[in-house]
Amino acid sequence: MSGIPILVEAASLEVLVVGGGAVAARKAGALSSGGARVRVIAPVVGDAMRALADAGRVALLERSYESGDVGEADLVIAATDHRATNAAVAAEARTAHRLVNVADVASEGSFAVMAAHRSGGLTVGVSAGVPAAAASIRDAIAARFDARYARALDALSSMRDTLLADGGAARWRELSSDLLGAGFCDAVDEGTFEARLARWR
Repeated sequence: MSGIPILVEAASLEVLVVGGGAVAARKAGALSSGGARVRVIAPVVGDAMRALADAGRVALLERSYESGDVGEADLVIAATDHRATNAAVAAEARTAHRLVNVADVASEGSFAVMAAHRSGGLTVGVSAGVPAAAASIRDAIAARFDARYARALDALSSMRDTLLADGGAARWRELSSDLLGAGFCDAVDEGTFEARLARWR
């Protein structure tokens, strides 16, 4: 596997989703939740995609995919139940040098959507080659890295911003060395992290 994990700011993205079924709706919904502007093209639309459109979360065009529909999209998702359509979408996206995800033949695409866990400032993505396995691993991670980590990271982020704004880069390095080493996760799990951080305030 040659994939490189990156975190993309969804609010900066124009996305095209081709397909109106459950898989297309799941991916469109996730991207919309992140702030992406999502355009959907599908001649037949399922209940989940209809709900996204009715809520104003996606712009829905109820027709078949046509050449040129990739337009200005940054990301393209081919998620129909027609192999030829998905192949055509993928080919056009590649020609236009756009990132494309192909639901039925992953090897035709250039990116995968990872199973994600979010808690405050923490985002963990899991790719395992088998979507159901990735989801199970994601859920196991989520059970440990819960709201306690969100609180710890929020406090750290606030302190980091304050110190750096006040010219305290050296103090931030000292704090990081003290708090963010091998014992960081244990401290959060045991509920002692906030007390340790308070000593630096």
